[in-house]
Amino acid sequence: MTLEISRIDPFDDDAVDAWWDAYAEAERADRGRDAVIWSREETRKELQQDSSVSERRAYLLRDRGAVVGCASLGLPLKDNTHVAHIGIGVPPRHRRRGHGGDALAFLEQEARSAGRTTAQGSTSWPYELGPEGAGSPGREFARRHGYALALGDVQNRLALPVDPALLDRIDEDIASAIAGYEIRSWAGRIPDDVVESWTVLDATLETEAPTGDLDIEPQTPDVRSIREVEELLESQRRTSFGTIALATDGTAAAYTQLVVSADDGNAYQWGTLVRAADRGHRLGIAVKVANLRILQHEAPQTPAVYTYNAESNAHMLAVNALLGFRPVERMGELQKRLR
Repeated sequence: MTLEISRIDPFDDDAVDAWWDAYAEAERADRGRDAVIWSREETRKELQQDSSVSERRAYLLRDRGAVVGCASLGLPLKDNTHVAHIGIGVPPRHRRRGHGGDALAFLEQEARSAGRTTAQGSTSWPYELGPEGAGSPGREFARRHGYALALGDVQNRLALPVDPALLDRIDEDIASAIAGYEIRSWAGRIPDDVVESWTVLDATLETEAPTGDLDIEPQTPDVRSIREVEELLESQRRTSFGTIALATDGTAAAYTQLVVSADDGNAYQWGTLVRAADRGHRLGIAVKVANLRILQHEAPQTPAVYTYNAESNAHMLAVNALLGFRPVERMGELQKRLR
């Protein structure tokens, strides 16, 4: 084996640049030149953060001194501590030499050594290849190495701006259904008076939203973890836009969040969830419309919103279609037991 795998120092600019170059080349080769990926500086800031939520490790793959790929390992520290998040990127010119397989075996052993019993990762492919992604390099690599497709997602794109007349019509249509709720929106950090309620709802997202066969457990609400994420966003020059629907007792019945990247200019949909007890009141579309309004007012130059939804989440996909989202890509959430 000639492959050398070395963990990088996130404060070594040359090493991070080499890691990101391999990552970007591999992603764009499989997904197209217009694939939306994390920017170089966003990646650098995430790797540099001293996180209490997740241990992040990044590795360079070298063959006879030349960089041939990159790898990453994410180890949750507070919730789902049985899981390891694995990522590998090998540009096409370095494939078919066993580098990806060697890196995967290394990461799996690192995960086992950290006490993890489930490995998870993801790979994306063009929408036209269908839900299984047959023939896409990442999907076929995962299949060969025992990773099952635990959840299939669709990436949708919304070209901005959305016609305000459409938003007005939707608001008129849902006004009576949401009459008992207060809708609040903001840019930046979550206001102190609602952050705890937001956190309680956000902690259920990974298990209340469709999860397929993913081996994940509910998170523990933790305001400090939310604030840590906000600190990272600020260091990355990202701007968060949030909207919450408050029930009469002041608790969060629904929420949604968009995050705008200063580097590529796009908005990315983060969580959207309606509390189980409050479903049927059209709160999902209500908070999304309100959040689009503040986004278009505060960041009118934003060209598009990108979002991922489980292919099985017919309700949210219908909401997005009503707003004008169109499917552009698919992503598979992959999983393998390490026992």
